[in-house]
Amino acid sequence: MSSRQSRQPRPYRRPRRDPVRILAFDALRAVAERGAYANLVLPPLLARAKEEAPGDGGFDARDAALATELVYGTLRRQGTYDAVLAACVDRPLRDVDPPVLDVLSLGAHQLLGTRIPSHAAVSATVELARCVVGDGRAKFVNAVLRRVAAHDLDAWLDRVAPPYDDDPEAHLALVHAHPRWVVSALWDALGGGREEIEALLAADNERPLVTLAARPGRSTVDELLKEPSAEPGSWSPYAVRLADGGEPGALPAVHEGRAGVQDEGSQLVALALANAPLTGPDTRWLDGCAGPGGKAALLAALAAERGAALVAAERQPHRARLVARALAGNPGPYQVVTADSTRPAWRPGSFDRVLVDVPCTGLGALRRRPESRWRRRPEDIDGLVAVQRRLLREALAAVRPGGVVGYATCSPHLAETRFVVSDVLDEPGGTAAERIDARPVLPGVPGLGEGPDIQLWPHRHGTDAMHLTLLRRTA
Repeated sequence: MSSRQSRQPRPYRRPRRDPVRILAFDALRAVAERGAYANLVLPPLLARAKEEAPGDGGFDARDAALATELVYGTLRRQGTYDAVLAACVDRPLRDVDPPVLDVLSLGAHQLLGTRIPSHAAVSATVELARCVVGDGRAKFVNAVLRRVAAHDLDAWLDRVAPPYDDDPEAHLALVHAHPRWVVSALWDALGGGREEIEALLAADNERPLVTLAARPGRSTVDELLKEPSAEPGSWSPYAVRLADGGEPGALPAVHEGRAGVQDEGSQLVALALANAPLTGPDTRWLDGCAGPGGKAALLAALAAERGAALVAAERQPHRARLVARALAGNPGPYQVVTADSTRPAWRPGSFDRVLVDVPCTGLGALRRRPESRWRRRPEDIDGLVAVQRRLLREALAAVRPGGVVGYATCSPHLAETRFVVSDVLDEPGGTAAERIDARPVLPGVPGLGEGPDIQLWPHRHGTDAMHLTLLRRTA
């Protein structure tokens, strides 16, 4: 063979398109570029992939499961993977193009967070890079991931995380992939020592089962339990879990709106408000922050059983439409209004029971929205707290003397829970109200905290970290 022949370049090979990893990359890009949430952007991407690859050998359930794991796993552990990648890249991560960084993060998760063999994880990710960022950058991806593959996750954590004794919060933040400020806030709310905060942070990184709520008068738990993978919930008498995840929209009761997807903690908040003791009539209920409609649908059904009517108010028109869809077919009277509960469209003292599930940081639902932990900032708290106070003030004004208000958040952050309630109750000239011990209205649910409010936790109850304070207006 002549030297001229030996120097002939290899023929160009087109990159292999892996629909699973391309879908996962597209989902991560949507989260990063458009501020989308994975639980909203992923289902339509999966549906499209199935449509484009029908039949045997197409995009099947195993492909969907892998794509889902790649997306959620990468988002959950983004902070940890960033620390590992920073140790393997010869420039600050902020100087790496975001699409390339998404490819690297997907590769890091396959190497450090799954059982995919290292050689397969690197090879598949390099092929993805060739498809979505080009051959030149794929060489960079290959070099970085080979460095990542030199150690497993535990070894990397020993390298990049400070020792617990030197800086407990920084250690937990890297080991459990939560921003440091979130670790601090959760630890303050939880109390306890290292064992319990680690259990909570670990639970945040577990993908929750799909939980359904059978809406009274429209569906029953027995109907939902006929599904092969269904099992009863732990605490709510209306809860059913789908052990295999499943596709809840394919169930007749869910498709027809007679049942809905709803975390068991959310169900317990609605039940607690409905069960709270009050004096006087019990005919007019208000959900002041009703979107997207899960609690409102359960409250409306419970109200109907007692001959009461629910008014469901939602400020955003598109969310109000979701509420109307959730309540359609309710067995009793109800009304859905597009209204801002900080500027009420009703007269003071109009209601017997009022729920305000206020906008919050969402730190209690990090299992479901893993990107939220990286998207939220400590400075968000002040603006949210101001809105939360206004909503609680107006809720207390909306209920009649002797009636009950439920103040709920999907965050255990003390600034959004106990401090908001105390601030409003202590305001000069405010509506007179007293706290009710909420724990007795949820009999059989353990570990609700010191009272009088209720705090649920993923690691204790298998629910989102919902908070509820019950207040009775006294004058």
